[in-house]
Amino acid sequence: MNTNPNELKICHIGGGSRDWAWVFMKDLCFENEISGVIHLYDIDVEAARANEALGNKLLAANSSRWTYKAEPSLEKALEGSDFVIISILPGSFEEMAVDVHAPEQYGICQSVGDTVGPGGLNRALRTIPIYEEFALAIRKWAPTAWIINYTNPMAVCTRTLYRIFPGIKAFGCCHEVFHAQDLLARAAEHAGLASDIGRKEIFTNVTGINHFTWIDRASWKNIDLFPVFGRFVAKFAETGYSDDSEENWHTSYFKSGERVKMDLFRRYGLLAAAGDRHISEFCPPHWYLKDAETVKSWQFSLTPVSWRIQQREKLIQKSMAIRDGLETIKADQSDEEGIRQIKALLGLGNFMTNVNLPNQGQMPGFPTGAVVETNACFSRDSIQPVITTGLPGPLRNLTMQHVENQEGIIDAVLERDMEAAFCVFLNDPQIRTINREDARRLFSCMTEKTLPQGFWT
Repeated sequence: MNTNPNELKICHIGGGSRDWAWVFMKDLCFENEISGVIHLYDIDVEAARANEALGNKLLAANSSRWTYKAEPSLEKALEGSDFVIISILPGSFEEMAVDVHAPEQYGICQSVGDTVGPGGLNRALRTIPIYEEFALAIRKWAPTAWIINYTNPMAVCTRTLYRIFPGIKAFGCCHEVFHAQDLLARAAEHAGLASDIGRKEIFTNVTGINHFTWIDRASWKNIDLFPVFGRFVAKFAETGYSDDSEENWHTSYFKSGERVKMDLFRRYGLLAAAGDRHISEFCPPHWYLKDAETVKSWQFSLTPVSWRIQQREKLIQKSMAIRDGLETIKADQSDEEGIRQIKALLGLGNFMTNVNLPNQGQMPGFPTGAVVETNACFSRDSIQPVITTGLPGPLRNLTMQHVENQEGIIDAVLERDMEAAFCVFLNDPQIRTINREDARRLFSCMTEKTLPQGFWT
C-alpha cells in the first residue's frame, strides 16, 4: 500500500452509483490531508462517466484535491490501488422486486429483503459469484489494498472475499449503529442531561452481526446510559417515539417509531443497533412481520421496490442534468466514516468504530472466520477488533441460526450446489412458516427469475 497520502489511488467498484459514490465525492471536498485519483468502475460505463464529470465539477467548484477517472475495465481500475470501495447493486431493482415481493404470495412479509429471509438469501445467491470474481481480481491486481465493502448482504459479501482470498484486507461498513447512537442521545436529552448531544459523543460497545447488531454498554461522558434508556423505553414503548423532524414512520419508509427496539430492550436488556425494518427480519416472523397490520402496529413500513425504482429514475435524471450543466450539486458533508477510516489506515490518527470483520475471538461462542460486527481500533495499516463478552444465551441462539445460514449459502454457491442452497432456504425462520412444497415452488420461482443462466451447471 502506498504510504504517501497525496498520491493515493482509490478504486470505486460501483462507481456509477448515485448514492454511495455521490456521498463519498462530496465528503472528499472537505478533506485536506489526503489526495489522489478516484478510479470509477461500473458495469454501467455511462453511469461511471457521468460520475467522472460530476466529481470533476465538484473538484472545480470546491478546490478539491481529488480527480476522477472512469475506467472501462476492472483491471485498470484496480491495478495498484491503495484502497478499494465496493458499493454495488447486485443485479437490478427488478430482480430485487422478486426477492421482496414473490414471498408475499405465501404470506411472507419482508420489510427490506436484502440480508436474511427468502429475499436476503436469494440476493446472496446472485451476489456471491460477483464477489468471488472481485476477490480473484483484487488478489491479482491490488493484493495489498484495503477493501471497504458497503454492499448487502454485508456479512455474506465480506465473508466471500475472505473465503476466496484469505490474505485480503477487507472490512464491511454499515451506518445503522449511528442511528442507535442518535436515539441514545435523544434519550439523554429527554432525561435532562444536556441539549443538542451529538451521536459522536455517545460511546457504545457493539456486538452481533450486521443488521442484528447489539449495544451492551453505552455512556455519555461518565454517565451509564442504559438506566436512562430504560426510563425512555418505559415512556415510549407503547406509543412509539418520533423526533421533531418532518419525517416520521408515516411519511418515510426509512423511519420508525422505534417500538421494535424498545420491545427487544424489554426482552433482552440490550439495545438493538439497527433500524426496526432490518431487526424485525431476524426475529420469529410472528413477532413483528406476521402481516401488514402487525407491521403497522409496530410503527415501521414494508418498503416496496417500486419506490426504489422511482427513486432510481429521479437520480438518473438528476445525474444527467448535472452532467449537462443544467443543475448543480452542493458539497455537503455526511456523517459517514469512510474517509476517517482511510486516514487512520494511512497513519493519520487512530480511532475506534464498529465494522464487520471475520471472527478472531471478538465474538465468543461464534464460529471462527464468520463475519461479525463489533468495535475495532483503526491505526496505521491495521484494524484490531475489540473483544466482547458475546451475546446472552437467548440472543446467541437467535443469531446463530442466521450465521449458519450465511455460511451455508456461501458453501452452496462456491460448490455450485443448488440443492444445498435450497436446504439453507428451508432453514430460514420466515420460510419455516410454509410447507416444504410451497417452499420449493417459491425457491424455484425466485431463482429462475433472478439467477444467471448456466451458473449452476
